[in-house]
This record gives sequence, C-alpha cells and structure tokens, in this order.
Amino acid sequence: LHSAVTRIQVQRPGFNYTFAHICILNNDKTCIVDDIVHVLEELKAARSSNRTNFAITYPITHLKDGREVYNGHQLGGVTVHSKDRVKSAEAIQLTYYLQAINSLNDMVAEKWESIFCDTVELFQKSNRKVKMYPFTSSSLKEDFQKTSRVSERYLITSLALVVTLAILCCSMQDCVRSKPWLGLLGLLTVTLATLTAAGIINLTGGKYNSTFLGIPFVMLGHGLYGTFEMLSSWRKTREDQHVKERTAAVFADSMLSFSLTTAMYLVTFGIGASPFTNIEAARIFCCNSCIAIFFNYLYVLSFYGSSLVFTGYIENNYQHSIFCRKVPKPEVLQEKPAWYRFLLTARFSEDTDDSEETNTYESHLLVWFLKRYYCDWITNTYVKPFVVLFYLVYISFALMGYLQVSEGSDLSNIVATATRTIEYTTAQQKYFSNYSPVIGFYIYESIEYWNTSVQEDVLEYTKGFVRISWFESYLNYLRKLNISTGLPKKNFTDMLRNSFLKTPQFAHFSEDIIFSKKYNNEVDVVASRMFLVAKTMETKREELYDLLETLRKLSLTSKVKFIVFNPSFVYMDRYATSVGAPLQNSCISALFLLFFSAFLVADSLINVWLTLTVASVEFGVIGFMTLWKVELDCISVLCLIYGINYTIDNCAPLLSTFVLGKEFTRTKWVKNALEVHGVAILQSYLCYIVGLIPLAAVPSNLTRTLFRCLFLIALVTFFHCFAILPVILTFLPPSKKKRKEKKNPENREEIECVEMVDMDSTRVVDQITTV
Repeated sequence: LHSAVTRIQVQRPGFNYTFAHICILNNDKTCIVDDIVHVLEELKAARSSNRTNFAITYPITHLKDGREVYNGHQLGGVTVHSKDRVKSAEAIQLTYYLQAINSLNDMVAEKWESIFCDTVELFQKSNRKVKMYPFTSSSLKEDFQKTSRVSERYLITSLALVVTLAILCCSMQDCVRSKPWLGLLGLLTVTLATLTAAGIINLTGGKYNSTFLGIPFVMLGHGLYGTFEMLSSWRKTREDQHVKERTAAVFADSMLSFSLTTAMYLVTFGIGASPFTNIEAARIFCCNSCIAIFFNYLYVLSFYGSSLVFTGYIENNYQHSIFCRKVPKPEVLQEKPAWYRFLLTARFSEDTDDSEETNTYESHLLVWFLKRYYCDWITNTYVKPFVVLFYLVYISFALMGYLQVSEGSDLSNIVATATRTIEYTTAQQKYFSNYSPVIGFYIYESIEYWNTSVQEDVLEYTKGFVRISWFESYLNYLRKLNISTGLPKKNFTDMLRNSFLKTPQFAHFSEDIIFSKKYNNEVDVVASRMFLVAKTMETKREELYDLLETLRKLSLTSKVKFIVFNPSFVYMDRYATSVGAPLQNSCISALFLLFFSAFLVADSLINVWLTLTVASVEFGVIGFMTLWKVELDCISVLCLIYGINYTIDNCAPLLSTFVLGKEFTRTKWVKNALEVHGVAILQSYLCYIVGLIPLAAVPSNLTRTLFRCLFLIALVTFFHCFAILPVILTFLPPSKKKRKEKKNPENREEIECVEMVDMDSTRVVDQITTV
C-alpha cells in the first residue's frame, strides 16, 4: 500500500508530480514518512533473512540505527508480551505530509489527495481482508457539505407535509368561512422571506454551509405562528363589519405582539451575528436568520395582509373559499345533489340568530375542541395536582441531564453518516485512543540544565508521561559512559554538542535544541523542546482537556518556564471559549430586552412570567437533549438561541392576555387566553412537528442533532403553553379579584336566577346573572 501511494502521479502540462515532489522534506532532503514504515521495512528484511530476534516494542520502539521512536499513534489494537514486546496489532495508521507553499503546489496537493482516496479504495478491492479508511485535509469539508445533498428529498417531503397540514388547519366545513388559501399563502410568505435572505447572502458573497438547513425551520416556527395568529384574530371580529374594519381590528390585535417577538428575534440573532461570536458558521447562520426574519415581517404586513383582505371580501360576498364561486341560498341548494350540497355548505347571516352570531366559527375543529373540552379539562381541580406532579418529574429529569451536559468537540457530529470522516474517526477512536496526541513541552528560557536539582525538576514535570526527550536520552547517555550528570556548564554543553548530537542514533535531537553563542564565545542552550504522550481512557477528550489545564497551571507556578502545545489545543481552546458564547450573548441580550421592555408594556408582570417560562423551557431542553445524547456543539447552541425566541413567540400572547385581564377569576382568564391564542399555537405546533419528522430520517449527524433539538424545543414549549402555564396561573398570585366594597343600603347586590327547562321538565342550564 505504501509503495502504491508513493507511486501516485498527478499529471500537469509538461510534468508529472509524484509524492517525492510535493512531500515535506527532512534535513537529509528525503520525504518525511511515519516511523512505522521504517519498522515494517526492517521487519520485512528480518523475515527475508530468517532473523527471528527482531522485536517491536510499544509504545516506544528502537530502529536499526538505534533511534527511539514513538509508535503509539501508528499501531492500534496492540496486544503485548512481557516487557512491552508487540505480539499483534489490529490496525496501522499511515500519514503522508504534503507541502502547500504556493498556489500551484496547493492545487497539485489537492489533486493528489483525490487520487490518493481512489488508490486506497482500489487497493481495498484487491485486498478485501484488510479494511482501509482514507482521510484527507478536504474530507471534512466535503462531508460537511454532503449533508445538503442527502437532505434534498427529505426537505421536499417535509414541505409537502407542511403545505397539506397548513391548508387543513385553516379549513372548516363552512365553505365561506374556511380559509385554505391563507394556510398556503402563509407558508408562501415564509418561503419568500427565506429565499430573499438566501439571495441577499449569495449576492453579497456569503458562503453557504450545511447549518443553513436549520433556517427554514426557524422561519417555519416564527412565520407560520404569526399568520395563524392573524387568522385567529380574524375569527374574533364581527361578520357584520366592513372588511376594512375587520382588517384593522386584526392588525391592532395581533401585530403588536408579532412586532415585539420579531424584535426579540432580531436582537438575539443579531447578537449572534455580531463580532462577539467567533464561530464563523454560527455568525453566518445568525446573520441569514436576521435577514429572513426581517423580510418575513415585511411580507406578513404587506403580502399576507393583502391576502387576508382579499379572502375577507370573498367571505363577505358569500363566495366559495376555494373556487370563489357565489354560494347559493339554502333553498336553492335543496334541489342539488348531495355531493354538491356538501361542497357548498355555509351558514348565512340572515339564518343566524343574534345569540348564535358570535359562534359562526365554532365549527372549526380546533376551536370547538379547545372551547368545549380542553379548557374545562385542564383547569379542573382534579387534573391540576397531576400536572404539577408531572412538572416536578420534568424538572427532575431535566436536572439530571443538565448535570451531565458536555461540550461536543467531535467533528463527526456535523457531517453526514455514510462518509469517510465518520468511518475514519470511528476506526481511530476504536484502535488509537489509548494515548493522547503528542504534546510539545517547550522550555523557552535558558536554564541550568547541568544543575542536578534543575534536572530533577524537569524530570518531575514530565513524570508519568511517555517521553520522547533529548534531555532524558542525554542523561542516560552520560550514565552509560559513567560520567556524572552534574557536570560543569562548559563540559555539559560541549559533551552535548560534540559527542551526543554527533552520534547517529541521537542526531535527530539536534532539531529540538537551540544553541546561542555569547560575547565570550560561551555556548548556551537558550531553548529546547521535548514530546510527551499521556495514557488515556475512553473519555479521551475530557481527559485531554483536564490534562491541558493541569499543565498550564503548572507552567505558571513552576521554577522552569515552559509552555505546552499541540495543534488540537487550538481547536479545544477556541471551542471551549466560543461554543457557548453565542448562547450566552443572546441570553444576556434577551434578558436585557425583557427588562427594558418591562417599563413599556402595560404590566411588568408579563415580562416576569415570560422570563421564568423561557428559563424553564431552556433548562428542560438542555437537560433532555443531554439525555438524548446531544452534546453542546455549534448546532445545538444555535437551536437553543432559537428556543428562546420560539418560547417567547408562543407564550407571550398567552401570558399577556391573562395578566391584562381584569374583574374575572384567574381560571376564567386562563380559559379565555387559551380560547383566544390556543388555536394559533396548536396550528403552528402541528405544522412545525410534521415538518420536522422527515428530518429525522436524513442520514446525517448534523440533521440528527438539528431534529432532536428542534423537536425538544417545540415539545417542551407546547407542554408549557397547554399544561404548565394554564395550571400554575390559576393558583399563583396576584389575585384578580378586587377587594369587596363595604355593603350599604345604597350599594346592594341583586341576584337573578334563570332556569331553562325543556318539554320533559329536565333541567338543562342554570344561568346566574349578577346585577
């Protein structure tokens, strides 16, 4: 395999590039290859000459020239005999290092990587007993973008399901008052806003990435709720009013809350799109979301508002809501076939009594269900204890998950499943997780290496690690020569330069030491480096992060000034400091906006309840997503930012109606709030969940995380809107009952009792009216 890889050729006009032309060179101008290749070559030579005394040790082994090399990352699944001698190994990892010094070299290297993957796959076909997993510098990028391609047909399915359900949610048996076109046009409004944002990002040179798959679902949750809320407000208007008056009442009733929630979206996602967020994917996602939400607001005001007016005129003229045909009077319909009467069923105002005029929309299934059954059931005295108990269980499980939350720095969580990245990282985790990455230990000042106490300090700092160290090798070299390690400075340095580093087996250590000549020609070691490897367990990432923090703290307090470094530390540091930054900034901005708006709204108690509800929902989502094996990575953080706004979107109108209600009991206003806003919340929730379901089937870890987070946000918010808040608001203070005024002869209460009885003398209704 190694020979096949080194023979790869990249054809360019006038020249064929091989690995030898683009590899990174060492001091003797030969390509740098893994030491395990030299071990295998020596093993092959020993076998061909029938030598049986050649042995490989693990994780440090010796080459033919006497060099000590580390093979812990090149041999995997190792079984050892006594004294660390390798009995067998299940996996070998080979790494090839390419130059990228100019554009031509970079282009050739990129082409070489592509041919490399094809070569390995071809070699796999002829050697089926061996499993091979190629991985290149561009594999992660390609696999990240692959999510978009594998998601296309699932998103089309999702769109078809949402269109169908949106139309059904706006339909009712009454063919005049049914609004199926508004369901479709509401979804079209959201789609236009999303496409407008995508077009603006594209025209301004923005980069597309697979996190954009979440934007349609962000828009679906916000945009559809706004349109359904307007439709719900339309149902509350009087039919004898002019369309202009009804439209004005709709905008006055629904657009204030929609404007405030849109402002909240713009603030939270705006902070996420600001320079405070140093994850580029999160910043671009938030920027695109802000643009889409802004245009959705404009389109709801203009396009959807106009559509509502148009369907209003159709309703006032008693035209069919789908075919726009004039609906005939009931006496005319009696002469038509049954299917014709079914399609043109409608209630005319002249056939409706005054007492029934306000109930013309109750034939809508969701309105009928909430008003007749659910509102009475959820506020029932016997149901409330079970809801409170269920909420305590919810908090318990959420707390259990919250205490186990972990930051996800596994790159395989953001790519499609059947990809090279997943296969490679799975194999690497299975076979090569026994040791940490090689950690560079850099002493960046001149110290007294010849001093025995300093030698003990340095050895103490590196104790417990597998070491590839010039310092330790040099001390052992002196001991083998029966020379004291506590030599004078000049003798120590001269022996190091002129004897130790001149020996072939130690010559490679010359790259690890920097010498400097002083004014008196005295040579001094001004800096040096060693390499450390730690033994790790299954929780490799957490152990490595703890190890990094321990070494850093030690470097600040130790006598010897040193730093530790590994390329993965850059990613870990950046991720640890930035993964929660968008969420933290958005939460702060949301809390600030809620606090500031408390002085503007009619009652600051609305903001108090809203803040507590958002906190409860976010706490539950974080806890349950951890129990569902979702880590706190870039995707889940973006979903949590959206969760703040989604909760406010659905709960704010409900809480506002309850808090501002006067004179009646809390239970009465809870029922009223559910009747007024519950239908819009339920319609939006059903469409949102149906749109999410196909996302669960996409073969991608990114969409899996997206689905789980968004599903939990929708479910927990729905649970709060329809169970927790309706129950808790009925018994928590403040009370809505006004203090009773002192009774006097001039201020009396008269009670009139009216009993309605049918022909069989069976009591139907007891109506008590206070006068």
